[in-house]
Amino acid sequence: MNKKSIEELELMSNKDIAYMILENRKRSISTADLFKKIVDLLNLPDRTFEEKIGEFYTTLSTDKRFILLDNGNWDLKGRHSSEKIKKPLTDEDDDELEDEEDELEEIDEDILEDNYDSTDDNDDYVDPNEDIKDLVVLEENELEED
Repeated sequence: MNKKSIEELELMSNKDIAYMILENRKRSISTADLFKKIVDLLNLPDRTFEEKIGEFYTTLSTDKRFILLDNGNWDLKGRHSSEKIKKPLTDEDDDELEDEEDELEEIDEDILEDNYDSTDDNDDYVDPNEDIKDLVVLEENELEED
């Protein structure tokens, strides 16, 4: 690792120190192990680890230089192929997606129009309950005996 004095490290952010640590490692590392190294390098008290580990995780999550791997370890994004990394959509990508969606909507409308035959307005429809629509349900006490 680049030998930096404690004073130089204190001037750096945790995410920059994390980047420096990962840059000098060949393997990925867990959030806890990475933050523990930072706490140790800065000679911070143990309670700092417990109090700030969540904030550190959030910091790594929002910094585009880092990638959280499937195994839960952190590594530098630059070391991983672009097919494994989800790139954010650009405005151009958004425009292309909107165009595709518009085309699909037009196709759907065309299909609906093609499948709807205006001469078939259900004129020949026969209600299966037509025969019993005039029937009335009576209670037993309403029945007259003949």
